[in-house]
Amino acid sequence: MAATTPPRPKQLDSPMLPKIFKIMGKTQVWVYQRTGGRIGGKWRVGAGFRKPVPTLLLEHRGRKSGTTYITPLLYITDGADTVIVASQGGLAKHPQWYHNLRAHPDATIQIGRDRHPVRAVIADAPQRARLWPHLVDAYADFDTYQTWAGDREIPVVVLQPR
Repeated sequence: MAATTPPRPKQLDSPMLPKIFKIMGKTQVWVYQRTGGRIGGKWRVGAGFRKPVPTLLLEHRGRKSGTTYITPLLYITDGADTVIVASQGGLAKHPQWYHNLRAHPDATIQIGRDRHPVRAVIADAPQRARLWPHLVDAYADFDTYQTWAGDREIPVVVLQPR
């Protein structure tokens, strides 16, 4: 029997959700940094409950404020590159970190205790098509999020070493 996409949760449109994401993200960053990723280095929610997904910290600069932000994100690797997804849980808008990377593509990632300077490149259509199945293999909920996002194609971002 084929799997079906769960219905889009009504709370996805709640103005509280971005605030909850922000609080959860700050908490995860705090714990991750203090434990070198031993705690917070694997995503164990949703599809990640059965198949935990590695998590990194993305340090990026605000496109308007210039403020440095740190965001925890799921990732896969593709050769020397690190690949992240601007899914934001299937919300209709791109996450702020995505807009920040478009304006300021030079960033830093932390995986475990290791920090690496990277340059963000938005995957083009063929590259996204190649990477998407690998991303869904790592975290099956990305397909669900794409359905929930409606007309918004969830961007795939390639972080290249610099």
